[in-house]
Amino acid sequence: MFSKIFIIIFPLFSIVSIGFLYARKHSPDMVSVNKLNIDLFAPALIFHVLSDKGFQIDAYYQLAAAAFFVVIFSGLLAWPLAKIMGYNVKTFVPPMMFSNSGNIGLPLALFAFGEKALPAAVMLFIVENTLHFSVGMKMMDHKMSMLNIIKIPMVFAAILGLGYSFTGWQLPEVVSTTIEMLGLVAVPLMLFSLGVRLTSIDLQDWRIGVAGAIICPATGILLVLLLTPFLSLDELQYGQLLIFGALPPAVLNFMVAEKYQHQPRKVASIVLLGNLASLVTIPAVLYFLLE
Repeated sequence: MFSKIFIIIFPLFSIVSIGFLYARKHSPDMVSVNKLNIDLFAPALIFHVLSDKGFQIDAYYQLAAAAFFVVIFSGLLAWPLAKIMGYNVKTFVPPMMFSNSGNIGLPLALFAFGEKALPAAVMLFIVENTLHFSVGMKMMDHKMSMLNIIKIPMVFAAILGLGYSFTGWQLPEVVSTTIEMLGLVAVPLMLFSLGVRLTSIDLQDWRIGVAGAIICPATGILLVLLLTPFLSLDELQYGQLLIFGALPPAVLNFMVAEKYQHQPRKVASIVLLGNLASLVTIPAVLYFLLE
C-alpha cells in the first residue's frame, strides 16, 4: 500500500521539488510563465478534455453540484472560525474555499487514477475556478462586474469545450492534436510553478498559516463525508471528490490578495504552509481510498 502511494505522489512532489531547488539557485521570474499557463496552456487542456468525443457531460452533473457545495459551504464554515480566531474574513475565508485543484488536483488525478480520471478532475477544476473568478473576486471587490468572468481564458475555454460536447462537433485531427499538445504543458508547469512559489515562505505569520493548513482540508473532507449518503457517484468520481475536499489552498489566492493589496503576506503563509501540509494529508486520503 505504501509503495503504491509513493509511486503516485513521487512524480508530483518531485517536480515541485525541482521547481523549488531551481528557484533557490536561479530565482526565475515566473510572472510571464504563469500568465502563459493561465491564458493558454490550462485553457487548452480544459478545452481538449471537454471537447473530446469520449467526454459525456451528463455523467458529471452530480460531481459538479457536489464540488459547488463543498466550495461554498467551506466558506460558510470558515467564516465564523475566522471571527472566533480574530482573523480578517477576506484574508482567511477565500483560501479555505478555493483549493489547489489545478496545481495539485489535476496532476494527482493523473498519477493516482490515470488519464480516465482527467475529465472528472477537469470538471472539479472548472467549478472551483469559476467560483473563484466570480464569488471569490466579488468578495474582494464588490464593484467587479460578473460579466467579466466570461472574458477569463479558462472560463471561456470551458464554455467552448462544453458547447462542443453538447453539439457533438469534432475539430479536425491536426487542430485537436495541436490543442492537446499545448494542454500537456499545463500540468507539469503548474507543479514547477508551485515549487518556485514555495521559496517565498514567510514564517512571520505562521500561526494563521498553520490554522489554514488544518482547517482547509478538514472542512473539505467533512463536507464530502456529509454529502456521501446523498450521492450516487461511481468509485472513481467519489475518490476524486474526496481528494478535492482534502486539497490545500490555491496559489491563486495569494495572487488575488496581492492584486488587491489585502494582507498578501498572511495569505501567502496560509497558501504555502497549507501546500506543505498536503505532504501529510494527501497520502492519508490516498491510503483511505486505496486500502
